[in-house]
Amino acid sequence: MTAHDHSDAIHASSGADDHRRRLGLALAITAAILLAQGFGAFFTGSLALLVDTAHMLTDVAGLAIALTAASLSLRPATSRRTWGLRRVEVLAAGGQAAVLLAVGVFVLVEGVQRLVRPPEVASVELVVFGVIGLVGNLASMLVLSAGRSASFNMRAAFLEVLNDALGSVGVIAAAVVIATTGWQRADAVAGLLIGALIVPRALKLLIETGNVLLEATPPGLDLDAVRARILQVDHVVSVHDLHASLVATGLPTLSAHVVVSDDCFDYGHAPRILDDLQQCVAGRFDVSVEHSTFQLEPGGHATHEAPTHS
Repeated sequence: MTAHDHSDAIHASSGADDHRRRLGLALAITAAILLAQGFGAFFTGSLALLVDTAHMLTDVAGLAIALTAASLSLRPATSRRTWGLRRVEVLAAGGQAAVLLAVGVFVLVEGVQRLVRPPEVASVELVVFGVIGLVGNLASMLVLSAGRSASFNMRAAFLEVLNDALGSVGVIAAAVVIATTGWQRADAVAGLLIGALIVPRALKLLIETGNVLLEATPPGLDLDAVRARILQVDHVVSVHDLHASLVATGLPTLSAHVVVSDDCFDYGHAPRILDDLQQCVAGRFDVSVEHSTFQLEPGGHATHEAPTHS
């Protein structure tokens, strides 16, 4: 006997949040800043501003991807794609994280080279373009902040803009130091600091999205505790083939084969056991699993199955 706690997975995509308006507005703001900073980087010759502009270019691409992913994730599920396109947001976030990581590594390498041979940088103009970038980034952050925890996609988009804001602060700081002291290496130092901020955040997001694609157990869900709780349900003898994964943000799933006493099928205990199992994973752990599937088996059924794991 098998049961799901939802009548049909076909409706799974209906829970996806719509953040397209926020992403569209942030994309428009960021594209405008990109044009201004691109001119500024060419005019001033600043590494910090060039890096911030390159990062801004990845932001525009990332926000465009995020906007596309947000639209695709709202498409209804079908008999061919039973979860719809909910996982597109994970792919989009992973792609953005990979690009951010590449930019961060480039910044660190270029920054070290410029520490050795610092070029001349126009400090006054650098301040102007740094302020333009900072104001625009703060506006984008304000637009995205309300939904930044809603999905991997929104989190990646917010992280892109946050890193750009930090980059703009670095550009301004470098310009002030150069203007007041004449120390041209301040530009390279600012670039290195920006890179140091980008790399760990991008790496963390890349690992998290990779874990989703590898169908790792959702963070915060202790499968050993789940197994122990299932074994406490009346008439349950053992559990095998216990799996848990995250389809997309806010959509953890769990399945298991549960061996119960043979007389459960004779005396009508099975439906109640299914109810108890679904309640036990839906509200007793840090991660509430609303979509669970349990297969109830008599003790002798194991001989008819392929080899299982514990």
